[in-house]
Amino acid sequence: MKKILLLTVTLSVLLSSCVSKKDFAALEARHKETKDLLNSATVKLNSCLEEKASSTASAEALRDQVADLRKANNDLKENNQSLIQNSRDMTVLTTKGAENLEKSLESMKEKDLKITRLQDALNKKDSVTLAIVSSLKKAVGIDDPDIEINVEKGVVFISIADKLLFKSGSYNVTTRAKEVLAKVAKVVNSKPDFECMVEGHTDNVPYNKGVLIDNWDLSVKRSTSIIRVLQELGVDPGQLIAAGRSFYVPLVENDTATNRATNRRTRIVVLPKIDQFYDMIEKEMKTLSAEGK
Repeated sequence: MKKILLLTVTLSVLLSSCVSKKDFAALEARHKETKDLLNSATVKLNSCLEEKASSTASAEALRDQVADLRKANNDLKENNQSLIQNSRDMTVLTTKGAENLEKSLESMKEKDLKITRLQDALNKKDSVTLAIVSSLKKAVGIDDPDIEINVEKGVVFISIADKLLFKSGSYNVTTRAKEVLAKVAKVVNSKPDFECMVEGHTDNVPYNKGVLIDNWDLSVKRSTSIIRVLQELGVDPGQLIAAGRSFYVPLVENDTATNRATNRRTRIVVLPKIDQFYDMIEKEMKTLSAEGK
């Protein structure tokens, strides 16, 4: 461009000195035209340079956007992998949780079943207790306020006041007592696998007579006297146990003559094995059902 401009100026100088006005005018017009073309070219060049600069900036911006998109895509991939792993972990945890919950439910069902069975057994036991007592009273065949028969925790107790068995201060069994004990022997003999413990109980009045030195001796001696009568009545001695409690297990305070008479007693404890006890319960239930009770 500089060469063209220099040539144009040189030509103008030369021509102005040696050419005609007509030729000069033509050259001047040509110069103007060339100048216009130069200006136009300059404008186009500047426009191209601006476009290039703009395109370069756009390309840089586009590259930045691509880089951002790539980074976002990588982040999404990492998040996706993390979510997949978390999903797998949750699946494992959920499976284990379900298994543990199922085991817990099964355990609860088993415990509930055991509790239900125990409650049923207790209800059954309670419902037939009176029936057993009634059956034993029928077997003894005596309806006397001085004879008490009951069942506690699967054990049958027959409590007999001493005035039916002994004279005051004595351990010799009366004739009336032998009639009562014959009925008791009938019950014991009907249960050959049961044990029968005879407990002697006294009041707190000190006892010292003959070979007996205290209430312990008296309570045990009365027990062995009852046992000998039961043995004479056919009870297997292997079923019998002698026991004395002296005055240490009173029913009431030993503060009056009436209360002391209450505490002087003999208790016969019939001890069945647990399976035998429930066999007895079942038989009594069947008997009550047959009787329509």
